Amino acid sequence: MPYRLFRPEATGKLPLVIYLHGSGGLGTDNLKQLGLGNTFGTRVWLLPENQKKHPCYVLAPQTDRGWVRYDPAKVDKGVYEIVPGVGQGVGMVLEVLDEVRHEFPIDERRIYVMGQSMGGAGTWNMIASRPQFFAAAVICCGSISKDDGTESIATPLWNFHGEADATVPVAISRERIAARRKAGGRPLSTEYAGVDHNVWEWAFTEPELGNWLFAQSRS
Repeated sequence: MPYRLFRPEATGKLPLVIYLHGSGGLGTDNLKQLGLGNTFGTRVWLLPENQKKHPCYVLAPQTDRGWVRYDPAKVDKGVYEIVPGVGQGVGMVLEVLDEVRHEFPIDERRIYVMGQSMGGAGTWNMIASRPQFFAAAVICCGSISKDDGTESIATPLWNFHGEADATVPVAISRERIAARRKAGGRPLSTEYAGVDHNVWEWAFTEPELGNWLFAQSRS
């Protein structure tokens, strides 16, 4: 699996942010996951002012097969039917993550996962695949998956969606957040009136997002 890893200048054990790209990042060139709409989520943590305040590593993997799990028997026939379980892309990211966290001085209590659209669905799948492991999750307009929002219920989570999203209906986020709250979770949820699918432009420029994210620590 191709991936990019940003290594901070700060020393000592530091947090790690994992970013799962949207469908525009699909491929094997190790570039697309950083471009187009993915620019906001991958680059915001690298800005000098953010590195000064919240130094961290940033891991940006790239999948050529999506993040959630598809029926292996049908994929070979070109049919992508979502089924329960660890996504093929997510499983590979977890392997990369384990290598990175053992090679570099990562603060094991402060590993965060986030993604947009297809990567948002992948983020739901990530926290479901490794419960209680991530310190927090940030999800932008997550698309459909077999994860209903009740997985890893104690993981702090902030969900963003544009109310006018014509690509991934806001109802998908609303249902997940409602299910999570009903199960006892306390997720944050922000909807932007009149905003379409590009909700990441608003989410990753939220002034309090960084402060909230890096304040989360797994006990």
